[in-house]
Amino acid sequence: MNPTHVVVDSPVGPLTLMAQEGALCALYMEVQRHRPPAETFGVPGDPHDEPFATVAEQLSAYFAGELTKFDLPLTLNGTPFQKRVWSLLQEIPYGETATYGELAAELGKPSASRAVGLANGRNPIGVIVPCHRVIGSTGGLTGYGGGLDRKRYLLDFERETSTTQHALF
Repeated sequence: MNPTHVVVDSPVGPLTLMAQEGALCALYMEVQRHRPPAETFGVPGDPHDEPFATVAEQLSAYFAGELTKFDLPLTLNGTPFQKRVWSLLQEIPYGETATYGELAAELGKPSASRAVGLANGRNPIGVIVPCHRVIGSTGGLTGYGGGLDRKRYLLDFERETSTTQHALF
């Protein structure tokens, strides 16, 4: 089955959502490193059809500060190592960060922080699989496929929202 796609607006610019067989398989920002050519996105889909309607609803709740963990059917296409890294990304709590070295150690490959960084950069489902939560060993905002301004925005947004949420309870 060929993929379908829709474009939704967000505070970080237009997001192209791709789905295949009822699961989200990509979320790309308008300007993003490793963004595939538009002709690979498949035919335009209906934003009211699944999974697009649920993805858009959850993204809207996320950007409103009301959702801290996505619950969506995802299809992550990559190598076994990339999939392991992307799985770990989903375990980084909202409003928190991890370093490439910490992820490498978690994988049992403490010297593989560069490989973790490369896999992180190839994450096909930005924001939802939170590659923006990975930082350098010194706390610096190292590369981000969507650009460092977007990474800074997402991290600041999550920290501020997380602090506000904790203050409410």
